[in-house]
Amino acid sequence: MDGHRSGCPINLTLEVLGDRWSLIVIRDIMFGGRRHFGELMSRSQEGIASNMLADRLKRLVEAGLLSRRDNPAHKQKAIYSLTEAAIELVPLLIQIGAWGRRHLPVTPELAIRAQLLEEGGAPMWEDFMAELRSVHLGAAAPGRSVTAELQAAFEAAAARRPLALI
Repeated sequence: MDGHRSGCPINLTLEVLGDRWSLIVIRDIMFGGRRHFGELMSRSQEGIASNMLADRLKRLVEAGLLSRRDNPAHKQKAIYSLTEAAIELVPLLIQIGAWGRRHLPVTPELAIRAQLLEEGGAPMWEDFMAELRSVHLGAAAPGRSVTAELQAAFEAAAARRPLALI
């Protein structure tokens, strides 16, 4: 099986994405617009260590889920982009978020995006994927910005939460 436990599609997917950090890194690039190591490091709510982040970025590039290119403004820094394979993870991440909202003690401001994406269904997912293709793959820009909608909902939910709890 070329080093794989089995040819089961779920097993093979978990071999690529089943560690503690890979989906978090993809989430931060996909939903947070973080594309540089420094942004991923400093804005990680989960507190990923720098060596772990470097390892996950390398693994995700090797797995074909991210691409890495030099930053023209600073040659020692890189810009990470989602590949088509990573963009196709949008429905999976939405379903994981929906499950988490239903079964775990989430916070309102962090759950609002999952709620909107779940309620928006496939049409919203397709619009979001088209937007990601524009940002990461250079496709034509869609008319709708799902990212802007999700950010506005997050900001509104965060504004309603007492400061002592944030």
